[in-house]
Amino acid sequence: MSIVHRSLSSRQLGASAVEFALVFPLFFMIFYAIVTFSMIFVVQQGLTLAAEEGARAALNYQLAPNINTALGKRTAFACQVATGLTTWLETKVDCSSDWAPCAYDATMACVTVTLTYDYKDRPLVPPMPLLNVTLPSQLTSMATVQLNPGYVL
Repeated sequence: MSIVHRSLSSRQLGASAVEFALVFPLFFMIFYAIVTFSMIFVVQQGLTLAAEEGARAALNYQLAPNINTALGKRTAFACQVATGLTTWLETKVDCSSDWAPCAYDATMACVTVTLTYDYKDRPLVPPMPLLNVTLPSQLTSMATVQLNPGYVL
């Protein structure tokens, strides 16, 4: 009776190994997708925070002889602050900042800070063949602050 019982448990162990071999890749893909998209979400939130802080930095006074120079200095300082807040990524984040008359009130100046992270060339998690199709090529965040040109100098 013990020989029959032993052969049944051996078959059961083999079936468990086959089931594990079939189910593990699916569970691993789901886990890998969760980790990958979580990292993308963290970087996107970091870029948003950095762009917002960069836009706020454009509110700081900059000594300049005229309004255009002052706004130029403020936009440069905004990018400096924004990229300084992305050093935790340990890779280059592209920053562009510019000022223009605000669309809703042409008497005001709007400073826009845009941060771009090239995720396709610098992924945070090594890409997986099937998951790679759904990943973004770039992560971008933009923030705008309104300035009254009369108070820029």
